[in-house]
Amino acid sequence: MAYCDFILSLIFEYDTPKIVHIHSKKVGIINRLLQLIIIGYIVGYVIVYKKGYQEFDFVVGSISTKVKGIALTNRTILSDTPGVWDVADYVVPPQENGAVFVMTNAIITYNQTQRCPQDVASGDFCTTDADCPAETMIPSGDGFRTGRCVNSSQNGTKVCEIYAWCPFENDTLGEPLLKSAANFTIFVKNNVHFPKFKVSRVNVDSNMSKNCTYDPHTLKSCPIFRMNTITDIIGIPFQKVALQGASIQVNIVWNCNLDFSLDECLPEYRFTRLDRSNVVSEGFNFRFAKYFQNENQSMRTLIKAYGIQFLITIQGRAGKFSIVPLLLNLGSGLALLSLASVVADIIMLYVLKSKNFYREKKYQNVDDNVYSAMKEDTPITTYGSNKDQRSASYH
Repeated sequence: MAYCDFILSLIFEYDTPKIVHIHSKKVGIINRLLQLIIIGYIVGYVIVYKKGYQEFDFVVGSISTKVKGIALTNRTILSDTPGVWDVADYVVPPQENGAVFVMTNAIITYNQTQRCPQDVASGDFCTTDADCPAETMIPSGDGFRTGRCVNSSQNGTKVCEIYAWCPFENDTLGEPLLKSAANFTIFVKNNVHFPKFKVSRVNVDSNMSKNCTYDPHTLKSCPIFRMNTITDIIGIPFQKVALQGASIQVNIVWNCNLDFSLDECLPEYRFTRLDRSNVVSEGFNFRFAKYFQNENQSMRTLIKAYGIQFLITIQGRAGKFSIVPLLLNLGSGLALLSLASVVADIIMLYVLKSKNFYREKKYQNVDDNVYSAMKEDTPITTYGSNKDQRSASYH
C-alpha cells in the first residue's frame, strides 16, 4: 500500500518552487544587466546582424574570361626581331577552368637542336673520343655525351658533343618584355544560381557600357579589369609584378538579400596576392616550347614565361525571410534568458557578504520529525508561519 500511495502522490500531487524576493540593488542590477545583454545579443546580433529571420542558400556558378590587348616588343616567339604580341601569344594556355595566365615577361631561346658541342664554360674539355664516354651524363645534368670529341663552336678548344636541347637557356632577367601589358584588360563573365530560391544572376548588366573598366570607387560593378588597376588595389607596382610574375586571386562575392529587389543583388570583387616573395623562388613562371622542322632536323624555340596567373573564385549566399529560423532563434534566445537568473543566484549565494542568510532562505531543510511523520503515513501540509510565507520578501 505504501508503494501505491507513493505512486499516486507522484501522479496527483503538484510541487511548486519556493519564491524568495530579494531586495538587493546589486543582485537586481546584475540580473537586469545580464538580461539586457542577452536580449541585445539575440535581437542585435542574431536577428538583425546575422539575419536570423532568413533562410540561406549558397551560390553555384560558372566563369569565362576574355583578355584583350596588344604589345610591341623588341623580339617575338618567332625571331629575335621587333614584332607584335597579341592574345594568342601571351595567354598560355588559351583556356583554363577558373583561371587565366597573362604573360608579361619571357626568356626566349631560339633554334634549339638536340645535338651540339658542350659549352666551354662547363670546363668539360677533351682530346679524343675516349674522353667522352657515350651516354654518360655531363656534370651539369643537362644532357648526355654522344661519345664524340668535337671542336667547340665558341673557340678553338675541343669539347664533348652532347645530346641536349641547346644552346642552353640564359635565364638572366632584364626589363619586362611586355611593358604595355599594364593596359591589357580581362573580361570576367560570371553566371550564378541559388538553387533553393530558383534565382539566377549574371555579373553583366544589359545597361552596362561595353567600354567600361572596373574602378573600386566609381565603377565597382564593371567586370572588365585593367591589369595595373588590380595590382594597384593589392598594393604592388605593376612593373615589379611584370618582371617576375605573380599569382593573384580574383574573388567574386555574391551576398544577396532576396527580401529586396533582385537589381540590388550585385557581386563584389576582391583581390589577393597568393604567392609570397622569398629567396628561393619569387613570382610565377613556367616553360613551354614551339617545335618545328628545319631541313629534316627537329628544332624548337624555348620560352620561359613570366606573368600573372589570375585564379577566379566564387563565393556567397542569398537569404530570404522565413518564419522557421526566426522562431528557432527567438526560442533559443528565450532559453538563454534563464542564464541571467543562474548567474544572479551564484552571485547571491557565493559572492555577496550576506550569502549565508540568502542560502538559508532559498533552501528549506527537512528534519527527522518530518521524515518520521511521513513514514507513519501522516499527511503533512506546510504553509509556513507569518514569518515564512510561500512568497516572502527579505531586505
